[in-house]
Amino acid sequence: MIALISPAYAEGGAPADAGIFNIVLLVGFVIIFYFLMWRPQAKRAKEHKGLLASLAKGTEVVTNGGVLGKVTRVDDNYVALEVSEGVELKFQKAAVAAVLPKGTLKSI
Repeated sequence: MIALISPAYAEGGAPADAGIFNIVLLVGFVIIFYFLMWRPQAKRAKEHKGLLASLAKGTEVVTNGGVLGKVTRVDDNYVALEVSEGVELKFQKAAVAAVLPKGTLKSI
């Protein structure tokens, strides 16, 4: 079996530059991962945290489930939305997806 291996393959190992190339390749993947995945996600999380901090009584919002309503009360972890006249639902603050422009609920 050893006689079938060419002497050119038997003598050499990996070239000396292969270790440096592997490190550069790994660093490149980390940089790509940072700019394409981690940084945009962190930016979206920061914007959502700011959105939740800006909630106040009278703000019109939409939840992750698609429920539209006007904020009537805001607690530390929960928000109460008036979805219809006299109908109030409680949601976790994290369920609020976006703030709507004033007058959106009237136009629907």
